[in-house]
Amino acid sequence: MRSSFIRLGSSQPVVLVVLCLAVFSTALDQTVVVTALPRVMVDLEIPITDLDRASWIMTGYLISYTVAMPLAGRLSDVYGRVRLFQAALLVFAVGSAFVALAPNFNWIVPARVIQAMGGGATVPIGLAMAVAAVSMEKRGLAIGLVAASAEAGSVVGPIYGGAIIEWIGWRWIFWLDVPQSLLLIALLAILPNRANPEARMDYLGAFALGAALTVLTFALAQRGIFTGESFFPYATLAVAVILVGVLVVVERRAIQPLLASFLYTSRAFVSSNVTQFLVGIALIMTLVCVPLMSGTVLAKETWESALNLVRVTAAIPVGALAGGYILRWTGVREVCIVGLVLIGTGLLLMSGWDADVEGLRLTLPLVAAGLGFGLVIPPIGVSALSAAPSGYWGVAASLVTASRMVGMALGLAALSAWGIERFYSLTADVTLGPNFAETQAQLLGAGVTVFQNLFMISGILALVAIVPALLMKPEDSQEPAGVA
Repeated sequence: MRSSFIRLGSSQPVVLVVLCLAVFSTALDQTVVVTALPRVMVDLEIPITDLDRASWIMTGYLISYTVAMPLAGRLSDVYGRVRLFQAALLVFAVGSAFVALAPNFNWIVPARVIQAMGGGATVPIGLAMAVAAVSMEKRGLAIGLVAASAEAGSVVGPIYGGAIIEWIGWRWIFWLDVPQSLLLIALLAILPNRANPEARMDYLGAFALGAALTVLTFALAQRGIFTGESFFPYATLAVAVILVGVLVVVERRAIQPLLASFLYTSRAFVSSNVTQFLVGIALIMTLVCVPLMSGTVLAKETWESALNLVRVTAAIPVGALAGGYILRWTGVREVCIVGLVLIGTGLLLMSGWDADVEGLRLTLPLVAAGLGFGLVIPPIGVSALSAAPSGYWGVAASLVTASRMVGMALGLAALSAWGIERFYSLTADVTLGPNFAETQAQLLGAGVTVFQNLFMISGILALVAIVPALLMKPEDSQEPAGVA
């Protein structure tokens, strides 16, 4: 078996650099659309009253990004990760070109879906390639590097997008993706591709899993799931449960199932995914609530709100690198628990913010939470991937990444539904009287309370995640390093 791998030796840094550049490039487009959306709506003549429909430019990307992961992960296990990574970049480039050409709303949403299929595929394949390229004791650092690159791309995305929009227009954000992707495809061509002739792709299982993930993510993204104002989200969730049942039946009959039995019977793999799911909820709550609170109840300027968020997002890649480096000397549980404690402590401190918060009382919780979100990435990845043999690393990486995306979808729905309902309940007795200042103070107090509640819930969830994290452990593999 050792001969089936190609030793990289001194070329390991080259492999990791190419992977990090590729993941960084595709990660930019996860957040760049936040900056571009207002200009896109104006250019494509989408009225502000159709904002809920326009949100599908982001929601469609999220769903496609999540669903593409397991399919691409397993395809890379079967046909070789280098070639599948190149194919993912090509799909991403084609999707980006279609977005840049979009004449209307009906064009841009499918284009974003295609783009996300390519972008979503790069993350799990990149993680699997990074793990395959290094020795076992350096896996945490390799995962940390790739994860830090992805997070850095998300941090830079809004700034990058804003600059491109001001200089040459929003369409060039996506046009520039094309030469970047083609260059990365060319760089990847120097790496050997190793297909597994004994592995088979479970296409029926992939279709069933894709359908289940699509419906589940769509259901969890509905704000009505928390308000009870419509039966639709619950019916959609019921369909998702049925599709999961179909998936189980399909996988039991498959000779080489996409979801091999060791994935859901492994304590390390299951606990890693549960931890990742809870972290995803806390993460999206933080990413949305921090700038939203800054721009509303704290009455900060737009640039100040963005700066507050950067205090979180800039700390994430730092934490990811630190977590991966520390894993060389300590266990996954210890690093993950420290990260979760930092997240929980930071968010609980945020739950004590009032309308006058500033200085270190504002900054320290944000930085602590950001470092925590970064610290947990390498141990979760190492624990999950160690549960699978190298022939299933692509699937394992894709599923643990998808767990965070599903958690983020649920958290976003909770934020937009429960948070609004909570605000309405707190302001139900507020009336517009002659004393406008008193009414404004009551509304401000209600807003502060809502954000405090959301931060507290997020912090508690992060601390609850310590329970499954205690069950995480790396399952030693003696497979040598190489490019799979």
